[in-house]
Amino acid sequence: MTTTTSTDPPSPALHAADSHDLIRVQGARVNNLKDVSIEIPKRRLTVFTGISGSGKSSLVFGTIAAESQRLINETYSAFVQGFMPTLARPDVDVLDGLTTAIIVDQERMGANVRSTVGTATDANALLRLLFSRLGTPHIGPPTAYSFNIPMRKASGAMTVDRGKGERIVVRDAIYHGGMCPRCEGMGSITEMDLTQLYDDTKSLNEGALTIPGYSMEGWYGRIFTGSGFFDPDKPLREYTRTELDDLLHKGPTKIKVEGINLTYEGLIPRIQKSMLSKDVDTLQPHVRAFVERAVTFTACPDCGGTRLNEPARSSRIQGINIAEACAMQIDDLAEWLRGLDEPSVAPLLAGLQHTFDSFVEIGLGYLSLDRPSGTLSGGEAQRTRMIRHLGSSLTDVTYVFDEPTIGLHPHDIARMNGLLRRLRDKGNTVLVVEHKPEVIAIADHVIDLGPGAGAGGGEVVFEGTVEALRSSATLTGRHLDDRASLKPSVRTPTGRLEVRGADTNNLQDVDVDIPLGVLAVLTGVAGSGKSSLIDGSVTGREGVVSIDQTGIKGSRRSNPATYTGLLDPIRAAFAKANGVKPALFSANSEGACPTCSGAGVIYTELGFMDTVATTCEDCGGKRYEATVLDYHLGGRDISEVLAMSVSEAEAFFGAGEARTPAAHVILQRFIDVGLGYLRLGQPLPTLSGGERQRLKLATHMGEKGGVYVLDEPTSGLHLADVRQLLALLDRLVDGGKSVIVIEHHQAVMAHADWIIDLGPGAGRDGGRIVFEGPPADLVAARSTLTGEHLAAYVGT
Repeated sequence: MTTTTSTDPPSPALHAADSHDLIRVQGARVNNLKDVSIEIPKRRLTVFTGISGSGKSSLVFGTIAAESQRLINETYSAFVQGFMPTLARPDVDVLDGLTTAIIVDQERMGANVRSTVGTATDANALLRLLFSRLGTPHIGPPTAYSFNIPMRKASGAMTVDRGKGERIVVRDAIYHGGMCPRCEGMGSITEMDLTQLYDDTKSLNEGALTIPGYSMEGWYGRIFTGSGFFDPDKPLREYTRTELDDLLHKGPTKIKVEGINLTYEGLIPRIQKSMLSKDVDTLQPHVRAFVERAVTFTACPDCGGTRLNEPARSSRIQGINIAEACAMQIDDLAEWLRGLDEPSVAPLLAGLQHTFDSFVEIGLGYLSLDRPSGTLSGGEAQRTRMIRHLGSSLTDVTYVFDEPTIGLHPHDIARMNGLLRRLRDKGNTVLVVEHKPEVIAIADHVIDLGPGAGAGGGEVVFEGTVEALRSSATLTGRHLDDRASLKPSVRTPTGRLEVRGADTNNLQDVDVDIPLGVLAVLTGVAGSGKSSLIDGSVTGREGVVSIDQTGIKGSRRSNPATYTGLLDPIRAAFAKANGVKPALFSANSEGACPTCSGAGVIYTELGFMDTVATTCEDCGGKRYEATVLDYHLGGRDISEVLAMSVSEAEAFFGAGEARTPAAHVILQRFIDVGLGYLRLGQPLPTLSGGERQRLKLATHMGEKGGVYVLDEPTSGLHLADVRQLLALLDRLVDGGKSVIVIEHHQAVMAHADWIIDLGPGAGRDGGRIVFEGPPADLVAARSTLTGEHLAAYVGT
């Protein structure tokens, strides 16, 4: 008898390809990072936490994602790279194990007036193809349904060579387009109030033009006065009809001014190209004020605001034309699409159905495809970008999200968490910068940066699991389970701001009295009508100061001192102390270092290779010429002042020889919003999203007005910073101001004196007031989604 002994086969050795399961970062020094070295697990969900300004974005976006994109760009030929933006290598020693990075950030979508939700997501392209196949009557190819393409007709002769000699063939060609010819696909026409363009009692040389940027000293003025079409010294009211028409309406005409060949164009077409072709919300404040004052936008009478010409509107599928389809709520459009049974276009229907279902799944079913993309909030724009990734077949890529819960009601955050998990479970690496504890709770791995912000941050203070974070001594760990409690007593209103018959967007004839002299909070799910109520009925009233979510813009030459106007009193103080002109103390004017033109660095372009930035040797990066740095105020030169933190500068300008009350007031506002650590000369592009929001708040706090309206001021704020924000809101109210806040954060709701809850749902299911009263009554009733989540948050 033979006995056989079986043994388990030895486990195979780890395949070499399976050893690359980490993203390794060594010696990262981007912005305020201090030689950060970490290892991030691949195919896991990693959340980066830390207070605003601690270095999260610098590590995730400025280092990991930036290097991934740069390396991908290098895979293209030198010829192709010449057409792509040149990305510099991040300041880091080693980056290993990178995969392709897909960035989904908070940037608002393009402000082109022709951009809509449908064009931005390619849904319109598929819908146009569908109508070109199934629409009756058939009017042409997909371009015939596009509001961005005009109908064009051409005729001419061409030479044809078919081997039997040449002959001339005369043909008529029609290029199909769907653009409404009257409004040129804009959907609206403009009417200008001529009294806002000029003062007809003056001549051009006397400054008759009242349009921003059209001074007689600039190029515009020199073009108008040198055109020869009218007398620049004659009052405009004395112009002949021809002269006035040339001034206002003349088309592009070649002229020569001061020996230079230029193009002259009338005021109205020039304004339409330079100002009205852009989204009004993206214009500079003074230009936006002029446009709102001088221009009236009305729906195009020819197309009814649909942007499409008559043939495009006449073609229908089951009684619906493409304009009506784009105007539907997307969840309704998805249902209509399900009713189409056309085997000939089955793949097209499936692709459209997936796109529309993704909108609904991500909580944007209340949008319509014709919604201008520039009107989307930061959170809506970010989720719209996510749609193209939900059905992607790509795996083993790195998705990078910047606070994906911004603009989301607590009810919607669970849905967002599910989407993040789905991306991870497909084998992708998901990196999320986030402050919300609901998102931190689902992380496989947490990396906490700190311990402070700005120069006090830039270090990894924790790596590990969520449970380990809770028991850690870091700021995030200590505040992770923070829960606000309801106020024992609420303030009594001093008045009411009446809103009657509000019907902006989805609002359904809303009547509401917003209490004044208290902290009033507007709540409701995303798309319930909160912003519509404020923008349509409150913003613009006398005494109302509105602080919305639009990002602040600025180049590397812009910094907190220039953005807030702080530099003006500082320059004036330096000039007075030294008996010279204030312009000397501007790095963008007379005081700039001539070698680097006040930039502090010199950029060397190397074609398709990395642009090299080197510190200017003449000024040592201080941006000013040497003679300017000989002037002092309180023992400091201007470059040393700009290198100060806000807290240092507040003490410096608050007393002693450098005492400057105008500067001290602005600096105190910085501290009030928690930005005491910022350097005055820190370039704006290096600020985080939360820092920019609070910088904007600090700027607007100086405006005169009795009512402050804030749109989600907790965006980008760490759990620990929310308390500071609540204290600031209390100081504003106790100082006699009325504060109205649109907010989803439960801590702000609990701290409110009065809550106005909109809903019950989004889009057509919202737009109604479902609750008004103090937070305690909302919690007790639990009659709305907000009430349920707030009750769970405060633990009642």
